[in-house]
Amino acid sequence: MSSRSKRKDGAAAVRIRSDVARRIRQHARSNSKTEVCGVLIGRADDGATSIEACIAGINAAQGGAHVTFTQDTWEHIYKIKDRDYPDDRIVGWYHSHPGFGVFLSDHDTFIHRNFFSSAQQVAWVYDPHSDEEGCFGWVGERLERLANFSICDGKGGEGAGETGKPEPTVFDTENTKARDEEIEIGAQGSRNDPLHMVVTALSYVSIFLLGALMAWYLFPRVAVVGVPVDPYTGQPLVSRPQDPAGASSGQTANAEPNTGSKGKTTIQKNPGSAKGSNAQRQ
Repeated sequence: MSSRSKRKDGAAAVRIRSDVARRIRQHARSNSKTEVCGVLIGRADDGATSIEACIAGINAAQGGAHVTFTQDTWEHIYKIKDRDYPDDRIVGWYHSHPGFGVFLSDHDTFIHRNFFSSAQQVAWVYDPHSDEEGCFGWVGERLERLANFSICDGKGGEGAGETGKPEPTVFDTENTKARDEEIEIGAQGSRNDPLHMVVTALSYVSIFLLGALMAWYLFPRVAVVGVPVDPYTGQPLVSRPQDPAGASSGQTANAEPNTGSKGKTTIQKNPGSAKGSNAQRQ
């Protein structure tokens, strides 16, 4: 009869150090797309499995949903174990399930049955996406997820007596209120300081000037142009160009019609032009 059948049915007692669990999580998070693996180092005494360390599986064959211990992986594991943990044994293995939960697949079950078949060897599974973890072990002839396992810090405890540490400071409400009042008084004094007032006034003036300058360049401006206006009619005066034909004939442009008493209109010519014509005749 195998050693597994001699165990009582029920959950095995598994204890794992907190720093070991942290190292497993860090290893799994280092590769969030493919599985990683390693072995668990510790002791198996009196029906309890104590996990004291772990060794990462270097050069393992990684796939999207499975991982395999290669010959190079086992050589690396035994080299580290013989050097750092000569008095301990391999009490199980761990691997990650990035994004697809905590369970043992058919490939995982094959690895556990062929490489970790001792009664107290366990399988630790961690999902770095959901931060879920679980432990699987032998219950009779079957591999099942263990309902209970404990994580300990491995640093021991401390008595409930005097520790030599200083007592925590008690929160003093009255002293805190007095400090708040002193801060408020100091703030009011700084506001009443003449230098503070001058600096504040200059800052306001600078902001006003800057706003006026921006408005001058950004907004459209209306230009006012003076136009002469007739004082009698109120209409704007518009200058007219001089007739070149009238200027060459020697006649004045401002010849005015003369209306007699009988309603006849006569045009008075410039006397200078008549004299000029008589001089030419002579």
